[in-house]
Amino acid sequence: MRTTVEIPEEQRADLAALAARRGLRGYSTLVQEAIDLYLAEKEGDRLQTALALRGTLTGEQAEELERRIDRAWRTWPTAS
Repeated sequence: MRTTVEIPEEQRADLAALAARRGLRGYSTLVQEAIDLYLAEKEGDRLQTALALRGTLTGEQAEELERRIDRAWRTWPTAS
């Protein structure tokens, strides 16, 4: 998907230079890599936060959380 993102000229120049060193025509691949890394980091942050809560829920709260997770997994798209 195409989109417009505003970045400072210095970042654009740095991206263009890095793309050139890698032999890329543009810097879309670099932006995609950066987004992937950012999202993976945020996913890891959420996992660490969740793990830190281990043992802080009551039995009833834990059961409710498990029910919500189960509902979420049932709506998760899967490859056919």
